[in-house]
Amino acid sequence: MNERFHDIALTVNGEEVRESVDARLTLVDFLRENLALTGSHVGCEHGVCGACTVRVDGAVVRGCLMLAVQCDGMRVDTIEGVSDSGEIADLQEAFIARNALQCGYCTPGMLLAAQQLLAAGGVPSREQIRVHLSGNYCRCTGYQAIVDAVEAVAQQRAEEKR
Repeated sequence: MNERFHDIALTVNGEEVRESVDARLTLVDFLRENLALTGSHVGCEHGVCGACTVRVDGAVVRGCLMLAVQCDGMRVDTIEGVSDSGEIADLQEAFIARNALQCGYCTPGMLLAAQQLLAAGGVPSREQIRVHLSGNYCRCTGYQAIVDAVEAVAQQRAEEKR
């Protein structure tokens, strides 16, 4: 094995993964190309648009700014994992009900960012929702429906806790 390739072991969506990867391979490319998890998209490749958003050890990160080798020993959750687990089922339903998605390119990142905000608890204001989602670009919706959906889920979750 030369210095360019490294063996990594990580947990992706609850499953152990062991691979030999090029040291320069980004996390999002690893997920898409090596594991066929194509829900996270490659957009700007500069960490600006949010299309490549994933969770690493519980923190929302840009998959285009992180190398796969950096994830050795870590847990990575993709949109597929949080969707399949049911963790964001209410958010997904709200996005559909409020037409908060159109082309869908930004939707996985939006959902992960929204879940991060809502996991903190409470009901954020519309301004807090906008600020939290500001790192995720959408060219189709105009954001109002996205904010409506996140706000509705925050209120619903708060009501369910009462």
